[in-house]
Amino acid sequence: MKKIQWRGSLELLLAAQVLAVGCGPAQALHEPPALASLTREIRIANGLSTNGLSTNGLSTNGLSTNGLSTNGVNTADFATWFQSGPERNDTLMQYVVRCGVRKGQSISYTDPTTARVYTWEGLLGLTPGWAGGAAVTEAEQQLMTACLLAHVNNYGMNIPLSVLGRNTEGAELDYSQEELGTYSRTEGCFFGNLFTGEGLFVGSDGSGLDDTESSPRACALMSSTTGSACAPLAYVGTCESLCTRDGTQPYYTSCTLNGRQYLPITTRLRPEEVYQCGDGVCQWTEQCGSGTTPDSCAADCGTCS
Repeated sequence: MKKIQWRGSLELLLAAQVLAVGCGPAQALHEPPALASLTREIRIANGLSTNGLSTNGLSTNGLSTNGLSTNGVNTADFATWFQSGPERNDTLMQYVVRCGVRKGQSISYTDPTTARVYTWEGLLGLTPGWAGGAAVTEAEQQLMTACLLAHVNNYGMNIPLSVLGRNTEGAELDYSQEELGTYSRTEGCFFGNLFTGEGLFVGSDGSGLDDTESSPRACALMSSTTGSACAPLAYVGTCESLCTRDGTQPYYTSCTLNGRQYLPITTRLRPEEVYQCGDGVCQWTEQCGSGTTPDSCAADCGTCS
């Protein structure tokens, strides 16, 4: 699995900018292979760090209400944007396409200055209208936002997670009972609209972290110490209090906040992605000290000299 990382406010801001200048993939989609090879892999390695994410940058530079261009990536505006930081923007486009385009399709772009060809693979297919060249809808804005937010963590680490929900046509993202068993810790619901600046929201689904626990995915699990670190994602309480399911499905289909309804993404984790002070391993999320909390974990990280 290829490791992908986004770091800081610049990357999420650029996500808004690249969509604004036109990355509609209609002209660059490759035909999918035979149906037998299209089994969707839901276990995504996330690595979008929230460190330094700028509330101001997101609120004032969100996508315009005009939506995404359907002119494809082969435009002068896209080339200008991409060439401002090819390595960084290549990584960014991997996430945008992974969220919006289905597995078996990809988007290619040739840098006119270097002749290098970049190819970004689809996976989840959350926005089939946009992927097919149509103007983006509000529903697609919401699901693209939710998908990007679902890949946020505090440390820029690559943590596998189960992504659950439906695309804008109501098709369910595939999952199995084996997947639910492996990714058995319910985590959170993500929703909002990066395009319109309405807000970026996360709720907890199930139990949060206790005083001895930590996780690189703490934005959804939340604890008293992670709220500010996850800004501009606003923690809004429990998914159960804000969102609804259809029947017994393991994901939420709609979340309502401040009178606005959003299409969410629901996530699950493997239990081992939640670390315990006292398990004998000094994790990324733990520090030395004399106590039993992650920021002062003597048992795992020793006392500070």
